[in-house]
Amino acid sequence: MMLMPPHDTQQISVSGVAVDYGAGAARNRVLHGINLSVPKGGFISLIGPSGCGKSTLLKLLAGLLAPSEGEVRIAGMSAPQAAREGRIGLVFQDATLMPWKTAIENIRSLMRVADRQRPAAEISSRADEMLRLVGLEDARGRYPAQLSGGMRQRVAIARALAIDPEVLMMDEPFGALDAITREEMSSFLLDIWQRTGKTIVFVTHSIEEAVFLSSEVHVMARNPARIMESMPIQLSYPRNDDSFATPDFAAAAARLRRLLKDSHAPMGRA
Repeated sequence: MMLMPPHDTQQISVSGVAVDYGAGAARNRVLHGINLSVPKGGFISLIGPSGCGKSTLLKLLAGLLAPSEGEVRIAGMSAPQAAREGRIGLVFQDATLMPWKTAIENIRSLMRVADRQRPAAEISSRADEMLRLVGLEDARGRYPAQLSGGMRQRVAIARALAIDPEVLMMDEPFGALDAITREEMSSFLLDIWQRTGKTIVFVTHSIEEAVFLSSEVHVMARNPARIMESMPIQLSYPRNDDSFATPDFAAAAARLRRLLKDSHAPMGRA
């Protein structure tokens, strides 16, 4: 069944956001004039040159960083409040699993921290459910060193989903994987997205990855760091290996490539 994100309810709203480091003459503006909205159930990617503020913007959305100007709202509340209420899940490039704990214990540990009142039986049941969701129920007793890079990231995704967040923030989660594993993980992530209906914000340096995954790509630029263009991806879901060979895919990738070249120029000189 084709799944397209609804467009009537905004899950994420960013209005006039700026981030400054330092003060006075030493002030450095790392984000400028950010406006962004993401529908409930949407899948967006942030792409741009190194140092353009992609990870900084993701930290803002995750409630880990306060804006110097403007406002970030997640599910109708401030980002820090949404984080405190477990509405935001995080996945990083490094799976950040605890090496002395098995796959199932890595998931249970986060759940215990997120909700100390939750009964142990419920935690165990939910953790088992999430491992089944990512296809790793047979690896529940393995330690991170016994898992491949792709498997470790699946555990990290299962751990983030275990607290049942409304929004999943992903900062280059497949960046350290080889090309084939990376494509497999992209297909896996789309399947998880379609099965769970989560809202996903995905940071990547890969043009092809952004086109394949996203309903919309936000191209960031620097000097100053900003969103220079928001580009809908006109590819139907579900997507698969054949999607890479379509004219629409090629056209979207080519346009993103041109935008990324422009993104390196200061405002007004692109």
